[in-house]
Amino acid sequence: MENFSLESISSQKGKVAIVTGANNGIGFETALALAKKKATVILACRSLAKAQKAMSEILPKVPDADLEILLVDLMSLESVRAFAKEFSKKYDRLDFLIANAGIMMPPFQITKDGFESQFGVNFLAHFVLVKRLFPILKTTLGSRVVMLSSLAHKNAKIDFTNLNAEKNYSTWKVYGQSKLACLIFAYELQRRIEDNGLKLKSLAAHPGFSSTNLGHLLPSVGAKLFAPFASFIGQDAKAGALPILQAALDPSANGGEYFGPSGFKEIKGLPKVVSSSSRSHDLLVASKLWTAAEEMTHEKFEI
Repeated sequence: MENFSLESISSQKGKVAIVTGANNGIGFETALALAKKKATVILACRSLAKAQKAMSEILPKVPDADLEILLVDLMSLESVRAFAKEFSKKYDRLDFLIANAGIMMPPFQITKDGFESQFGVNFLAHFVLVKRLFPILKTTLGSRVVMLSSLAHKNAKIDFTNLNAEKNYSTWKVYGQSKLACLIFAYELQRRIEDNGLKLKSLAAHPGFSSTNLGHLLPSVGAKLFAPFASFIGQDAKAGALPILQAALDPSANGGEYFGPSGFKEIKGLPKVVSSSSRSHDLLVASKLWTAAEEMTHEKFEI
């Protein structure tokens, strides 16, 4: 696979993309790039004000951008279902479903459905979103689902006895578990797509270390002190979005591939296909996780 370049990607006019969490950071840069390629971009955000601000920042850069705001709160499965229903009424195709939105290392909290928030938002809400939109995805020629994982997946494992932090809550461990779950789901979805002879693709990507993560990783004072060095350690949101965009747009990308930065330890650099932990390829864990997600969300996801 040659080095990916957005400039080499042809117009995506007529195609429809959903980007969750499109109002800032990597989600914003992903939405902006897709708008530049003439795709219709659904800004799937929780806050109307923040979504409108993102739209107002995209339009001067892409005056003819085809954008629509559809609100979704990933802390609520009712909201996810309502979003999918509204989208399905308005559109008869979905070419790119970018599961970008997520939360990172918050204090312990639960979603409206009683899930630990990181597992609930990062994984379970997107599981339901993909399931609810799958009828449109599988009838759209060449459609792709892109799940966002993280470098944090590499030291993580799925603890089926503690999915909701029933025993204890470690912010980092729970975050890593949620991002490992997203990656396992992407792989398992591709296997089930192939087993059923469907033509769409499921892929995954991670942004490396982005300076936009600082506010989550460090106390506010520490983040301010560390910010000047962020560009040396990681990369900005625009660069962090490139692996996601390659997964979505690269004609040579294959279902089941995982994209990330090509630099040292995948912290930054041009995007490429990267490897993932052995745990992410465990077929028994994948099957068990799929079943657990169905049971927790009360959503039977049959391909």
